[in-house]
Amino acid sequence: MTESTLLQHRHDDYIEVVTFNRPHALNAMDIPTMQMFADAIDNVANNTDTRVLILTGAGDRAFSSGGDLNDLADKSTEDDARHFITIMGDALLKMEQLPIPVIGAINGYALGGGAEIALACDMRIIDEKARLGMVQMRMGVTPGWGAGQRLMRLVGYPRAMQMLLRSHVMHAPEIKELGLTMNVVDKGTALDHALRFARHIAQSPPDTVRGIKALLQAGLHNPYETALTIERDIFPPLWAGDAHVDAVEKFLLRQEEYEAEKRAKQNVN
Repeated sequence: MTESTLLQHRHDDYIEVVTFNRPHALNAMDIPTMQMFADAIDNVANNTDTRVLILTGAGDRAFSSGGDLNDLADKSTEDDARHFITIMGDALLKMEQLPIPVIGAINGYALGGGAEIALACDMRIIDEKARLGMVQMRMGVTPGWGAGQRLMRLVGYPRAMQMLLRSHVMHAPEIKELGLTMNVVDKGTALDHALRFARHIAQSPPDTVRGIKALLQAGLHNPYETALTIERDIFPPLWAGDAHVDAVEKFLLRQEEYEAEKRAKQNVN
């Protein structure tokens, strides 16, 4: 039986991992794989138990090298192009709009469409051998899955323009310098680090985690005053929620225990 070109599996109870699984092609995506990716994002969106999503690539050579030109070469019309960029553009937009954090565990190459997928993640953890490149211009095209807008928001207009026009492949130090990664880790360990962080997130109050993403997304997509209102509206239900009430009770109990211990020491002296 042929193994799927895209894997989706559960880690622990609340963490979903989606793996691009075409290592022989540097995890490049043919159209069936693109559709499987879109379906995987739909599955995550429909599963309210999932608290974190991680994307990664099979093997240690690539996260994803984008669209597979061997598959796409004979799909040369404008209608063909609109078809597959719609699959991926819609999937990445839906992923970006998930209420949960999305972590890209970037192992090796993330080129062209692979870089587009990486930029659609909320956070990126990269290994020291990672290579990220907006190299679309080398093939006579622009980004088509939304990365032009995401890149500009991440690094600003002048840098985004320079990166797209230079069409060069960045190594880990430059990726970090631009603020496109949380941290650089040893080769082959990006997924391990992503899972460790994901477990921390999954153990945190889920409504609070979703609130954090919602307020930051509000700032990206709304005028400043509207975003402030959204942030203010997120706070009161969390303040009255069980997680906050329990945390306050524990804080007060620790404070009482500390004061009691302090008084006991004073009495001894």
